[in-house]
Amino acid sequence: MSHEHTSFLFGFSSITIASALFLIIIFCNELCYRIGVLVQARTDDEVKALTASVQVSILGLLALLIGFTFSMSMQRFDNRSMALIDEANAIGTAILRADLLPAEQQAAIKPVMQKYLQARIEMSGVDLTLAEDRQAYSLRIAAIQAELWSLAIAASEADARPATTGAFLNSLNELIDRQSKRSALLKAHVPEPILLLLLFVIVASISMMGYSSGLSNKRVFVPLALISFLITLIVFIIIDLDRPKRGLITVDQSALVELLQKDTD
Repeated sequence: MSHEHTSFLFGFSSITIASALFLIIIFCNELCYRIGVLVQARTDDEVKALTASVQVSILGLLALLIGFTFSMSMQRFDNRSMALIDEANAIGTAILRADLLPAEQQAAIKPVMQKYLQARIEMSGVDLTLAEDRQAYSLRIAAIQAELWSLAIAASEADARPATTGAFLNSLNELIDRQSKRSALLKAHVPEPILLLLLFVIVASISMMGYSSGLSNKRVFVPLALISFLITLIVFIIIDLDRPKRGLITVDQSALVELLQKDTD
């Protein structure tokens, strides 16, 4: 695992975390229900009412945390999607401005641009936990960028006009900046302490509901199982949105793929 992803939860898939969470909250709910049944006879009505109030407060806190965490995760997903579109636009602009260069420089630069675009598409499909594979692609992309920059310098020596070579140099610089920004956004995740707090509050909420049911000696297993499933599903979506390279929800790569198809036509 790469050094920037040494957090505990990141090593597990969203499906694994959601499945484990569902089993844990069902177990805790049943355990707390049985505890509630055991202490029911020794608990007066005032304590039961206070327990119900605490349950409502925890559920309110849970709703707040779910909304806050989902918003963070969705914002990061949107940022990654926009970063990909921005990078595709920067690459497309560089390809178009390469047409302004002298014919000799065009013939040298365009194949390298296609190679760069292909490498970016391939790297987009590599899981962030595959550190060695991503490092290999990073080195390959850096080498291609260096090659493009060397070719651009040679083009500027052959044609120093700002409207031609200067425009291409600017677009190439933008291409590199967009790639760096997108790489940085891939490493931006919902902080693990927030996710751990969310999971803890979920377990506490369902456990309190089980305990409250035990105090009243009225089992509501089916509704609680449904609530547990829905909460687990929300957690799955939150975590899946936060994992851009794996899971069911991934950033659409069509902007780069279409650009490559258009450039090779």
